[in-house]
Amino acid sequence: MSYSLLVMKFGGTNMGDAAAIRHSASLAARSIKEGIKVVVVVSAMAGVTNQLLKIAASAETGDIASANDEIAAMRTRHFTAAQELGAAPDSDTVREIREMHETLRQAVYGVYLLRELTPRSRDLIVAFGERLSAPLMSLALEGMQVHAKHVSGGEAGILTDSHFGNAKPLPQTYERVKDRLTGFLSAGVTPVVAGFMGETEKGATSTLGRGGTDFTATIIGKALSADEVWAWKDVDGVMSADPRVVKDAQNIEILSYGEVMELAYFGAKVLHPLAVTPIKESGIPLRLKNSTDPDFAGTLVQPEPQHIPDRPVKAVTSIKNVSLITVTGAGVLGVPEVIASVFTALARENITLLMVSQSSSMSNVSLAVPGSDAGRTLQALRSGLSSELNVEEQNDVAVLAIVGSGMRGQRGVSAKLFASLASSGVNVLMISQGGSELNISVAIEGGQVDTATLAVHQAFGLGRAAVSG
Repeated sequence: MSYSLLVMKFGGTNMGDAAAIRHSASLAARSIKEGIKVVVVVSAMAGVTNQLLKIAASAETGDIASANDEIAAMRTRHFTAAQELGAAPDSDTVREIREMHETLRQAVYGVYLLRELTPRSRDLIVAFGERLSAPLMSLALEGMQVHAKHVSGGEAGILTDSHFGNAKPLPQTYERVKDRLTGFLSAGVTPVVAGFMGETEKGATSTLGRGGTDFTATIIGKALSADEVWAWKDVDGVMSADPRVVKDAQNIEILSYGEVMELAYFGAKVLHPLAVTPIKESGIPLRLKNSTDPDFAGTLVQPEPQHIPDRPVKAVTSIKNVSLITVTGAGVLGVPEVIASVFTALARENITLLMVSQSSSMSNVSLAVPGSDAGRTLQALRSGLSSELNVEEQNDVAVLAIVGSGMRGQRGVSAKLFASLASSGVNVLMISQGGSELNISVAIEGGQVDTATLAVHQAFGLGRAAVSG
């Protein structure tokens, strides 16, 4: 297939050091030198986002010495990468990196003085990862005779709501991005966009949630009507299971938008869960490619699913560190207002629900939430519900899901799932199936998730040997 415009996203591993950045730049340069226009979207250097969160947390607790030590180490890492990519000590790139670290230090010191880390402050601090890696990618591209210009997500035109930490693009984003980036491309300049971030209407830095660089890439892809969006990873694409758990996991050649969204939502670390939403309307394909094997096709994500005979399930995935919250009591029985108040309380706290189940007698409601949200969930429910109701928590739970459009209308899929779990001694705590029939998910004890994943993967014949045979 011939391309005229591609959006290429490079993740943290592909931006890990000077060698990785140079290799990533070469992948973009290869297409650019073939006459294809490319917009490059970059993540922070590997580990930097977590480092920035640690810095922010240290400042909030008053440990400014530790925060400053981390900032100094991060500055050295970025300076070293710039030097290895050919930047002179007095170059614009080195000066810009130095100035950004000083701005970061001031922002962190403000948190330290107030002993308060607001979502807005956290977004400002954590976005420095991408802001610092974008100049390095520009530098690497320039070293390959590619004229490049780096911009922040906000400068690229991404305008978001004020939901700091998990912001969503506003409708006018797409026209803004088109106006700003088309100018670069028309002038023969390759834009390098700092992913994961945008800005609010008041100009405050906002972030799109963890994994948000994927989201940035697809927002830009829609705005520019790209031929495809390529997300470069360090694996062959989307796998049938976590290859660290299942040794014979195989690459999935084709997935639909719906299938990949389910996989992302249920723990497969392949994409931001909302990444395909911008490109769904226009039908722009998304391709996940392996940077170490660039000629391999990877996984193509497209509007329509590919049905494989006798393979109703495409993949098995899981979310670990989940808590089950159960609301019980006679007061629940048949009272719609109680159910409404449960969801209102959770929505007010912006708590993500992984699964929901209600008993047929309507005497209890069970909710699966990320373990990190369990405390807030309990507090929200206990303060927002009648004292007659009991709210209980079960920790160390995992949610396992099978995903595949071929399950729709297919008999025996659930039976095979539960038989494989039972034969492996895995106890099911909760069951949920969406009306779309794209997934069946179960809550199980956290310690059994790897055993369950192996058993289910084998039961549905998802391994390489089963497929090749």
